[in-house]
Amino acid sequence: MQEVVQMSMFSVVVLVAVALIFDFMNGFHDSANSIATVVSTRVLKPVQAVTMAALFNFLAVFVFGTEVAATIGKGTVNSEIIDYLVIFGALSGAIIWNIITWYFGIPSSSSHALVGGLIGSAVIKTGGFSDLIASGILKIVAFIFIAPLLGFLLGGTLMIILSWTCRNTPQRVVDKFSRKFQLLASAAYSLGHGGNDAQKTMGIIWMILIAAGLSTAESQIPFWVIISCNLAIALGTLFGGWRIVKTMGNRITKLNQARGVCASGGGAITLFIATIFGIPVSTTHTITGAIAGVGSTHGKRRVRWGTAGNIIWAWILTIPCSAVFAAISWYIGKFVL
Repeated sequence: MQEVVQMSMFSVVVLVAVALIFDFMNGFHDSANSIATVVSTRVLKPVQAVTMAALFNFLAVFVFGTEVAATIGKGTVNSEIIDYLVIFGALSGAIIWNIITWYFGIPSSSSHALVGGLIGSAVIKTGGFSDLIASGILKIVAFIFIAPLLGFLLGGTLMIILSWTCRNTPQRVVDKFSRKFQLLASAAYSLGHGGNDAQKTMGIIWMILIAAGLSTAESQIPFWVIISCNLAIALGTLFGGWRIVKTMGNRITKLNQARGVCASGGGAITLFIATIFGIPVSTTHTITGAIAGVGSTHGKRRVRWGTAGNIIWAWILTIPCSAVFAAISWYIGKFVL
């Protein structure tokens, strides 16, 4: 067992601040997931869309529990090896990967970047994999594939139901109906985004407090942590990740208002299910699958599978790449901090 470096109160404050910066960047990076469909179909202007998304990101604090935070805080890495260097490496690795993917407009997962960061820091600290909690990590890895598949199936199913129900309805009536329901679907998606993603940072801050002896694995997450994390991700969403909106909105498949409703709705249902069961999933993977599912109902040629394939490669690379960056950051931090 590696010796754990004792955290000072200064280290706790700095690490909590860095965690909230990551949370802000999560909202900034993933805001396009919440607003891409509603902006691309011109139901809302971009400023209106990000304001609505940010509001519902924050309101998630009053809707969901902390099951996802528990999975991150207690279900990925043995808490006995956590110290300020492990947390520093994990957050640094995730932030570096988020900046790279944001710059190139790649819809990668902030959630999986964080998990990869934890893995990379833990492995380089201990020199092996024994302190990784296999059950929690395997569940997260499994949902790299399950979440987009579920989004795909739900988005496609909603599109089929809507198309069949409105088959004899004039298009102008369908468009009017779709505009109203797309607002509801996008709001629900933003609520699910805030509920699932903010909890991942809650789990990290909980790790910090446990490692510093300020909390225990059996105690409740402090309310100030819950509020701070939801507020940080909401502010990040408010500033927005405009580089990714175009990719998510129209490069996978061409969206109209009806398709936008079904894509957001399918994604929202997937996020609600995952959050209720405490499963940390990628909002990016979820909405990408839902958009592709909606497009596929109009024929496989309506989906740009090449773009979708490039996004999938980013999904696959996120955990190992962020783990490498985290390991490097841990090593640098060992000599600098």
